[in-house]
Amino acid sequence: MPLRTKLSTRAVNAEVSALTALLDGGYLEIYAGLQPTSADDAILRQPRLATLRFGEPAFGPPTSGVVRAYPIAKEADAAATGTATWFRLYRRGHEPGRDEPDLRVLDGSVGTLGANLNLTSVEIQVHAEVSVDEFMLTASQV
Repeated sequence: MPLRTKLSTRAVNAEVSALTALLDGGYLEIYAGLQPTSADDAILRQPRLATLRFGEPAFGPPTSGVVRAYPIAKEADAAATGTATWFRLYRRGHEPGRDEPDLRVLDGSVGTLGANLNLTSVEIQVHAEVSVDEFMLTASQV
């Protein structure tokens, strides 16, 4: 028999609220290269292109398992030139450019359409400004 897990709106809102609480004052780092298989996997040689900072709180209240980030601080001086392919979110206390296992939260894809994080252009130039105008997270079982 197929699995038919159905969570209530209250449950999906609790799930996504717990996730977003981890990101208050946290970081969004954008990388080039291959995305690791898991957010638990170390970053090896993938170049970090930019680091952006979430506010405190990072996200607004959930609606049916979906939350929108409050404004995210821009990266005024991109760290490297490359094609953005994935991102990693870290908790508060993260030191940009370091991959601290205890502070990892989640990874996602980067593209211009149909990715977890859609940018106007995935081509990032060193010293350029990088911004994310809108960022949303959705509970896993909606």
